[in-house]
Amino acid sequence: MKTVVLLNADGMGRGDDALGQRVLTTFLGKAGALDGLEAVCLYNGGVRLAVEGSPALQALAALEARGVDVVACGTCVDHFGLRERVRVGAVGSMDDIVTRLDRAEKVITL
Repeated sequence: MKTVVLLNADGMGRGDDALGQRVLTTFLGKAGALDGLEAVCLYNGGVRLAVEGSPALQALAALEARGVDVVACGTCVDHFGLRERVRVGAVGSMDDIVTRLDRAEKVITL
């Protein structure tokens, strides 16, 4: 099944930011087991996951090495001034993200 994970923050859940980052990093480390995972799309604060210093960087790089597309919203990357710090995936447009969502059979939003 063509699956896309959509991330709009650099953590998962609410209550404790450090815990949210740790839980999301663990999720990404295990996401390769998702049936047919084709892409991880990052927007808003989620683009922080793809930059140097991110605790999730290694997990995203491992997914990318397995053939999963990692796409960060270019408008969001530029808004946060992070373009030069992106270390995994591609900086794309919202058109790139929408195309992947349109092709997906399943979308998981965290």
